[in-house]
Amino acid sequence: MFAGSLTGSILLSLGQAIVVVCVCFDMVRALSVPRSHRRYVANTVFTTLAWPSILICAVSVLIDAASGTWQDVAGGVFMMVMVIFRWHHGGDEDSWWKGRGKKLATWFRNQTSSRSVSAPAAA
Repeated sequence: MFAGSLTGSILLSLGQAIVVVCVCFDMVRALSVPRSHRRYVANTVFTTLAWPSILICAVSVLIDAASGTWQDVAGGVFMMVMVIFRWHHGGDEDSWWKGRGKKLATWFRNQTSSRSVSAPAAA
């Protein structure tokens, strides 16, 4: 029922648009010259949209499986596996995200750690 409603149709359409943009930027990344600005931008966009695309494909596959449209299930699983494969095996040095994961994790850990207030040492 969700996919048949106006809200569901809009959300599914936006989700599929994100998946299409992700796959298109992956194609640009594959066809661009290494260490060029175009490849840097394409790889950054692909890396940013890979996780949302995987999640959108998974939700779409679950909705299609619940409605019993098995051809759509097969197509959704294919898209999901393709994005996962390209994201996992497409290791590239041309990305804004290169090395940012550890820096962001360290920053987040420092922000969420409990700060103890200690008294200054008496002289």
